Amino acid sequence: MGAPVPVASEKTVDIYRDTWVRFLGYANEVGESFRALVPVGVVWASYAISTAYVTADAVDKGRKAAADHGDGPGKATRVGVAVVDTFIWQALASVAIPGFTINRLCAASLFLLGKTTRWPLPMRKWTTTAIGLSAIPVIITPIDRSVDFLLDSTLRKLYGTEQQHKP
Repeated sequence: MGAPVPVASEKTVDIYRDTWVRFLGYANEVGESFRALVPVGVVWASYAISTAYVTADAVDKGRKAAADHGDGPGKATRVGVAVVDTFIWQALASVAIPGFTINRLCAASLFLLGKTTRWPLPMRKWTTTAIGLSAIPVIITPIDRSVDFLLDSTLRKLYGTEQQHKP
């Protein structure tokens, strides 16, 4: 016996967006926040976790597109669009842009704290980490909306699905 078919009124749970798994996409931002305190290998490992999350979500969306499309013509195109769109959106919104943003914010904070305070280095590093961590919830929505706009204005026009990504 297969899995029960969801009733139209039931909401299908997306494991990559509706459960704790979605927090794996933030691993690189946490890694960047701790960059001043941990070996660089830990930061790179946080990027590996986020990249694995992005890849798994893209594969999942491809599988769902394949299941939704059945065996009709254009199935490969629809699956390809789902995978590519999800991967690019997630790579930008979950890895590249937030990682760069937190990295630069923390680097600037550490530099400015060094120039403007007489705090010992460990205190400056922990303060930088706290600034980076506290910025994560603030940057999420603006970055997501910006990536939606970017893809809707460019890539999605190429394959005719100018619809917003559902975070």
